[in-house]
Amino acid sequence: MNDRLVISSSPHIRTVQSVRSVMVDVLVALGPVVAVAVLLFGYRAVVTMGVAIFFAMLAESLWLRRLNIFGDGSAALTGLLLAMTLPPDVPWWITAVGAVTAIIIGKQVYGGIGNNIFNPALVGRAVLVVSWGSRLVGPIWPQPKPFHFLADISAVTAATPLAGEAEALGTTLSQIFIGNVAGCLGETSALALLLGGFWLLYKGHIDWRIPGGFIVTVFLMGTAFGGGFYNNSLTTGLFHVLAGGVLLGAIFMATDMVTSPVTPWGKLIFGVGCGLITMLIRLFGAYPEGVTFAILTMNALTPLLDKFTIPKKFGEVKQVA
Repeated sequence: MNDRLVISSSPHIRTVQSVRSVMVDVLVALGPVVAVAVLLFGYRAVVTMGVAIFFAMLAESLWLRRLNIFGDGSAALTGLLLAMTLPPDVPWWITAVGAVTAIIIGKQVYGGIGNNIFNPALVGRAVLVVSWGSRLVGPIWPQPKPFHFLADISAVTAATPLAGEAEALGTTLSQIFIGNVAGCLGETSALALLLGGFWLLYKGHIDWRIPGGFIVTVFLMGTAFGGGFYNNSLTTGLFHVLAGGVLLGAIFMATDMVTSPVTPWGKLIFGVGCGLITMLIRLFGAYPEGVTFAILTMNALTPLLDKFTIPKKFGEVKQVA
């Protein structure tokens, strides 16, 4: 059927962008993060990312009964984002379960792209954390081995900076910024994440309000309530921004167009809420990291944020009873 002529109600907004082009741009933005992950963790990073991407695309292709496994690129992006939240030595079958869960439970049961309520990659991670938490949030992680592609990274382990004050003090901010620390594939290098964020801002795919509100809130709460254990209050706040998954979540997860608010004030409140919940979990919760559950919680509140932050129409006046 020829669908070039579509009759629908106004308004009509034309754009040269497509779902596929946006997905490709985000995949490009993740390029520096992928490169650093492979540099630090070698072939294990390639295996984890490859398994996540393949099973995510396969699950969507089978669900939609579509031969084109890449499709619009959203499944590949979901798989890669999920891999970014996983340790490099996680068993392949856990990665596969997370990828399939992300696509089926996090996306397709709601009607596919554009209809899902929660970020699919984080749905997959949340299920994995609940099911196999000891493998995903444990205190001991593989130590990076830069430039050793075939090295057995499981042989040497270290605690992540968020494991405790002693572990944090044993790591410098420069190490965290560059990426030479133990952690998930996508959370070790703040520099690589920021490079990807600048690309997305340049392309106009993300709004500064969400990552800005997220990051500033984490910094302020870390400064005010972090106890100043990392030399002083300000550096403690900066530590909480750079360590863990804050930058990955703020730049690539919370800014998901489908699951985040569309209004300017809604975006800002969304980002602040993500930062607030993240720090409440970090400071007072059972998990050392709270980014996943913070973003998923705010995803659930997105319809309310859109409803109560819709700007008034030009010339609109308050109705008098």
